[in-house]
Amino acid sequence: MLTPPDLPKLHDRNYHVESYRKGDSLVMIRGEIKDQKPPGVYFEGDPEPLTIHHMVVDLDVDFPSMEIVDATVMMESHPNPECRSIEGHYQKLVGLSIARGFTHKVRELFGGPRGCTHTTALLQAMAPVAVQSVWSLRSFSDTEQFVDGPIAKPTPAEMRERMSFNLNTCHVWMDGGLMFDKIDRGEEFGPPIWAEERMKKLGVDRETWMSRMRG
Repeated sequence: MLTPPDLPKLHDRNYHVESYRKGDSLVMIRGEIKDQKPPGVYFEGDPEPLTIHHMVVDLDVDFPSMEIVDATVMMESHPNPECRSIEGHYQKLVGLSIARGFTHKVRELFGGPRGCTHTTALLQAMAPVAVQSVWSLRSFSDTEQFVDGPIAKPTPAEMRERMSFNLNTCHVWMDGGLMFDKIDRGEEFGPPIWAEERMKKLGVDRETWMSRMRG
């Protein structure tokens, strides 16, 4: 946290998102947004921060379809009694893909007076976690584990399908960009930087790890 030590804090907003495996093809994503005022901002002499917004969202996401199959919104702290009346509206999340087009659809369904601004902002922060969870879920799958020797290198078409969750998510993974050009040429790109560093620390064989990830 890069807070300037010589400036008084006015507000603190935190997003926290975690995902959990509920089965081989089901993930629960729990998101939390919390707005707090520093001690003494609203009440002189109050020694504790004051929570003014605290919303929690649970989404069950099916894989590999990336479809939301269940959604629950809970408003733990809110300014007005009427705030909670919008909670049920977020059931419209069920049936949506949390991958492509999700941010646009969330704004369309829940933007402005159609939802809670804080809950809607949280949803947009949760979507990337669903994509990140794909790789974690695969690592738990029995069919993905490295067992009896190197796994055959996938074809470019198979690799494109495997990496489709990343398509057009950033400049590196844009269609026709650096990474997909490598895939189309049949080149194998190395592990992420963080994986290389951890393999060295743990003494993990690079090719063994790569073969498992190709599964």
